[in-house]
Amino acid sequence: MTDTTYAYETAEAIAQEDGRAVTREGGQALAAGLAAGLGRRLGFEELVGALRAVAEPTRLRLAALLGREELTVTEITRVVGQSQPRTSRHLRLLVDAGILERAPEGAHVYYRLAEDSPAAELAYTLAALASETDATLAADLAALDRVREARREAAIAYRNAHALDFEALRGLYVGEAAVERALLNLLVGEGPIGRLLDIGTGTGRMLELLAPHSAQSIGLDIDHEMVALARAALGDAQGSSVAVRHGDVHRPPFDAGSFDVAVMHHVLHLLDEPGEAIADAARLLRPGGRLVVADFAAHDVEQLREHHGHRRLGITDEEMTNWAQAAGLVCESECSLPPSCEEEQLTVRLWLLRAAAGGAAGEPPAGAGGSQ
Repeated sequence: MTDTTYAYETAEAIAQEDGRAVTREGGQALAAGLAAGLGRRLGFEELVGALRAVAEPTRLRLAALLGREELTVTEITRVVGQSQPRTSRHLRLLVDAGILERAPEGAHVYYRLAEDSPAAELAYTLAALASETDATLAADLAALDRVREARREAAIAYRNAHALDFEALRGLYVGEAAVERALLNLLVGEGPIGRLLDIGTGTGRMLELLAPHSAQSIGLDIDHEMVALARAALGDAQGSSVAVRHGDVHRPPFDAGSFDVAVMHHVLHLLDEPGEAIADAARLLRPGGRLVVADFAAHDVEQLREHHGHRRLGITDEEMTNWAQAAGLVCESECSLPPSCEEEQLTVRLWLLRAAAGGAAGEPPAGAGGSQ
């Protein structure tokens, strides 16, 4: 029996257990997905476990939902309309099967499809076969929209509470549109980006900008409110290719050497030890990977320290060169965006740093130094 034949028969069994009829076309598509899962070296027992895990209506619904967006248990119960104990049981079974993963964030725990998991890929392939016009799935998606709207309302309230601070700062330098164009010019010339990390993602704007140019984009922020803001801003763009994580760049929830590009947009001036942050970001880069830093050139606008929490009044090229060298990176390119009118007082600098093609990023070359 071929993998595809076995997969089709399994698809029929799943459909029958779920009380639905499967079409030949749908079965063939599902079989192709299952065969792809087998091709990714999913062990036979793992395959059976994954299929059993989603061969139940609620768990199949959860796979469909959490493939679109990561949600807390409370949000999930609102969508599926079941009690928290019952929902938690289904979530636990999916976690045990390697389909979902838990991500504790402060007082909350988020659930999402497990990364780099053939079982998760398989489950989402199955869930994606369901028509969005199906009554159950359509109701779930409508409820998910209500959850997103609640997030957006909370984000708007946060923005409104800090609007004056945001506007006062942005009035001191060229518009963000100019910064974004310069950042894109530095990054996209080499073609599509594989895996991208936005460190200090804030509102998630860099993810919105760069996700169309990357296979997978992840935002990282230590501030729970900013993580919530980014999730709300990204809305239905989230899923397997765009996500937001809570975490610290000094203790990131990622493997070393797992990103092709990292971005630090207006982050370093908020840190006590920016050189350490550069080194920690460098360790996450694959050989030949790139780190783009956008920040202010050195300045004397003291009010930014007093009213906006800036720890440093800008960054000099010498500092950036020293930090890059200490982290095993080379400063490959840079550009400046000076003030465009009298009201603007700050120059924005962008630096493109690259890891060695054959070495371990985050390790300085022999004899390299540099102060933190």
